[in-house]
Order: sequence, then C-alpha cells, then structure tokens
Amino acid sequence: MSFKRVVITGIGALTPVGNDAPTFWKNLVAGVSGAAPITRFDAERFRTRFACEIKGLDINDYIPRQEARKMDPFTQYAVIATDEAMKDAGFDTDKLDLDKAGVIWGSGIGGLKTFEDEVMNYSEGGRNPRFNPFFIPKMIADSASGVLSIRYGFRGPTFITVSACASATNALIDAYYYIRLGVMKVCISGGSEAAVTNAGVGGFNALKALSERNDSPETASRPYDKDRDGFVLGEGGAALILEEYEHAKARGAKIYAEMIGAGMSSDAYHITAPHPDGIGAFNVMKNALEDAGIQPEEIDYINTHGTSTPIGDPQEIKAIERFFGDHAFKMNISSTKSMTGHLLGGAGAIEAAACIMAIQDQVIPPTINHFTDDPEINPRLNLTFNTSQKREVKVALSNTFGFGGHNASVIFRKLED
Repeated sequence: MSFKRVVITGIGALTPVGNDAPTFWKNLVAGVSGAAPITRFDAERFRTRFACEIKGLDINDYIPRQEARKMDPFTQYAVIATDEAMKDAGFDTDKLDLDKAGVIWGSGIGGLKTFEDEVMNYSEGGRNPRFNPFFIPKMIADSASGVLSIRYGFRGPTFITVSACASATNALIDAYYYIRLGVMKVCISGGSEAAVTNAGVGGFNALKALSERNDSPETASRPYDKDRDGFVLGEGGAALILEEYEHAKARGAKIYAEMIGAGMSSDAYHITAPHPDGIGAFNVMKNALEDAGIQPEEIDYINTHGTSTPIGDPQEIKAIERFFGDHAFKMNISSTKSMTGHLLGGAGAIEAAACIMAIQDQVIPPTINHFTDDPEINPRLNLTFNTSQKREVKVALSNTFGFGGHNASVIFRKLED
C-alpha cells in the first residue's frame, strides 16, 4: 500500500511567552524569557521559587465558567490552543467526515492540580471523604482528548499518549501514522501540561532537576551554558491540525508544512538520566531520517530537547555530532526551552510549532542566556546563541526525550508539490 502524505493546516499555542501562536513566535524570535517568580502559590519555602507561567490569562474569556470548572488547567490549556488551531485551519465541520477525524493528545502528568487540591482538601477536612464528583474525570490524563473530541464532534480515534516529556511528540507521531495509513483524514494533536503547583515544584526540587537561580529567573534556563543548573518548569501547550494532503488540497486549505518523518527509541538505561553515550538520542534521529527517506545533509535546523540540565545537554549534542558528522557544523541548532521553560509533556508540541514557523519565516529562534562556553560542547556548532538568525530552512527536526528513557523525534519540510 502507498502511504498518504501528511500536512499541517492549523496551529494554536498557549505558552509562557505568548497566549496565541503569533505572539508565541514573535517573542521566541525576539529572545523573550518567560521566567518570573511564581504567582500560582506561595513558593517561599521551596528551593526554586520561579517558573515559566502563562501570563494575563482569564480562562473565562475562552471557556464558560461552568464548563471550565469541570476541567483541570491542563485540559483548559488544550481547549484554548485547539480552538485557535481549528479556527486557523478554517474547517467547515458540516463538510467534514467526522468519523475520519480524531484527537490524539499528549500529557506527561495530566491533572496534577486537581489531584493536589482534592487530596489536600481531604487531609485538611478531617479526612472526611467529600470529594468533588468531577475529581476523577478532571484528573485523568485522557480527559483532554475526550473533551476535545466532544467539543468538535470528532468520532475517529481519540486517546492520549503518556511518555513523560516526549508525550506530545509521541501524540504527533501517532496522528501522523494514522493519517498515513488512511485511518483518519484529520487529527487534532499536540500536548499540554499544568505542573506549576506545590507538588510539581516540590517533586522536581526533590529530584534536584530544577534551576535554583532565584536571584535571576529570566536567565535561569541556559541550555549549553557552562553554569546551567537545571531546567525551569513551564506550563501551557500547543495544538497542531494534521491533515491528509489531498484532503487539505481539495478544500483549499492553507498548508504550513509537511510532516515527513518520525522516530522513536529507548535508552534502556536509567529512570531519569539519559544514556551517557547518547545512544537513544542517536538512534531516534537515525530512525526519524530513515522514516523520512532523507539524508542528514538535508536537515537545516534542529530544535533540541536542550533542557538546561548539567548531564542532559552534552549527551544530546554529542549524539548530534556523531550522527551528522561534518554537517553538524552547517546546521542551526537551538533550544527554545531557554525562553519557554520546560513544558514537560507539552514541550514537543510547542517545539514542533517552532520548527514549522521557522520553515514559514526562514528564521531560527535563539538559545538565550548563553554567558560561558562549556568545554564539553564543541564551539564549532552553531547553537544560535542569544540572537535569532535568518537562513534558508527547508527541513527541521525536533527532539524530545522523557524520563524512563523515552525518545521521540519528528521532521517537517517546506511543502513541495
């Protein structure tokens, strides 16, 4: 059988640097940091007291109060991003075969805020089991995909992928596969996370994973810098509308880019640490390029996992050097987590969006907050430090890696008829 082509026809984003896709992209290109002191709760007792929160958002401007009360924030973020993406895609749903339209979403944690609130209420209420009747449907990770399916009447495959920080990328890969195989014509995909909570910050602090640069939050996320000390927790999400090419073409849709390849691998090494030799990172890029049927020399830009952790950043860079050889020095590489922070299970969605927008505008968003070269990282690599760069971008690769050794990569290309 011949595979169908898959294109992107809609983008929506709700991020720490912009509450819609155009603002998100404008601020990425400008090198704006989304990090600031935490406002969600009193973080004074925590070792880390800052995060990349969404700013200036009134949920009820997007979702009626009665509906919003039945959703955890991670589902609210999914709805807001998807509403923008669906509007951007310009569907006439009356003409859409809803049995061939589905939702595949990603979240690494799901309803953490809901779980935290209910358990605290139980404990503080004398352990009287008066739980909110929406506790379970709000908390479970697949609530986002279910809510989106109901909202748009999509009756095709609908589920959520959970692979820690690779979750949203795995969701995009599943959507890509289903459309390639002809199971769906249209799929809402992406990911969201809302882990800026007491439990989220406390848990990652206990792992010693977060930066503790409380005196300078805006410079705390510094991938590839010698003095990086951990990642900055982010929140939000992004939605992409994946569509079968002929279906999109027939309705005269605007097409941002074509998704041409996907790869997955496992480190099989450690529950939180990456493989020291970058084996999983090497294999996932190799698998993605083989799936796309392209050569390493065709990649123009890599949006790296690049979380700003001491051990994670060098391993990914070494894998890139080993896989791409001399071409590694001809590409642009950057980590947009330096601006958005790490959205955990939602990271792959906003970073895929960044790759697609880089192809659209022919500009590479920077890796901000670079102050001191790391002797472990080859200075010949163009890590797009501090300032965005104009260049021809035909093909872009996005890497995401998750706790447990999960690795996922996706490749986008400027549409060629």
